[in-house]
Amino acid sequence: MVLISFGIIAMIVLNVMSNASPSFSKLGRIGYLVGFVLIVLGVISSCFVQITAGSVGVQSLFGKIQGKVLTEGLNVVNPIMSVIKFDVKTQNYTMSAVHDEGDQSGDDAIRVLSADGLEVVLDLTVLYRVTSDKAPTILRTIGEDYTQVVVRPIVRTKIRDLAANYDAVALYSSKREEFQQRLFTAVDKEFSKRGFSLEQVLIRNLNLPQSVKAAIESKINAEQESQKMRFVLDKERQEADRKRVEAQGISDYQRILTSTLTDKLLQYEKIKAQKELAGSPNAKIIIMDGKNTPMIMTGN
Repeated sequence: MVLISFGIIAMIVLNVMSNASPSFSKLGRIGYLVGFVLIVLGVISSCFVQITAGSVGVQSLFGKIQGKVLTEGLNVVNPIMSVIKFDVKTQNYTMSAVHDEGDQSGDDAIRVLSADGLEVVLDLTVLYRVTSDKAPTILRTIGEDYTQVVVRPIVRTKIRDLAANYDAVALYSSKREEFQQRLFTAVDKEFSKRGFSLEQVLIRNLNLPQSVKAAIESKINAEQESQKMRFVLDKERQEADRKRVEAQGISDYQRILTSTLTDKLLQYEKIKAQKELAGSPNAKIIIMDGKNTPMIMTGN
C-alpha cells in the first residue's frame, strides 16, 4: 500500500507541475510513468503476505472478518485485504505478588477466601495458546486484547470459586495437587469454548495468614519430635531384647555347666591340677589327713 500511495502522489504532483509550466510537460509524462510503475509494484506486493513461524493471519475486508486462516509462509491475498497476525505459540500469563514479576505491575496476586473463612494468597502462571483455526472467531468476538478480556478474568474467577470448597490448611498441604487439577479442568473448559487451548496451570506460591503458618509449623515440629521419640523407644526396645537374649544365653550356659560338673569330675580335675604342680622343681608337698587336700607350696 505504501508504493501505491507514493505512485498516486507522484502522479498528482508532477501533473500539477506540468500544468503550471509548459517546461515541465516532459517531466510530467515521466512522472506518470513512474507513478504507474509504483502503483503496479504496490498492487503486486499487496497480493503477497508472509506469515512467520508460530503465527497465523486473519483477513479483514472493510471491517468484515474472513473465515480463511493464513498459515505460515508466503500467501496470496486480495490486495485490498488487511491482514491481522495472531501469535499461536505457547503464551504465559502470570499473576504474582512480587512487584514487576507478573504481567501487570505491582501486587497482582489472587486473594481468595477458603472454606474456613481464611484469606489465601496465590501466585499463578497460566500456559495457553490460541487455536489456529479459531483465530477469526477470536478476532470477531473478543478482539486482539484477549488476555485482559478472557484469560485473566476466567482464571481469577475459577480460582475463587474452587478455593471456597477447601480449608486453608488443605490447600497448603494435602489438597494442593487436587485443587490444581480441578482448576485446570475448569479453566480448560472455558478456554475451549472461546478458541484457546490450555496447556498448564501452575500454582507458583501459596501464602496463608501468619497465624495459620505458625500453627502448621508447630504441628510439623510436634510430629517430628514424636517420630524422634518413637525412634528412641524402638532403639531402647531392641537393646532390651538383645540384653534379654544375652542373659538367657548365659543362664542356659550356667545351667548346662552345672548339670555336667559331678563330684567325681571335680575330684579328677583337682588331682590333675595337683599332679601338674607336683612336677614343678620348686614345689613342696605337705601331706594332710585324707579328708583334706594335700597342700602344695612353691618357692624359689
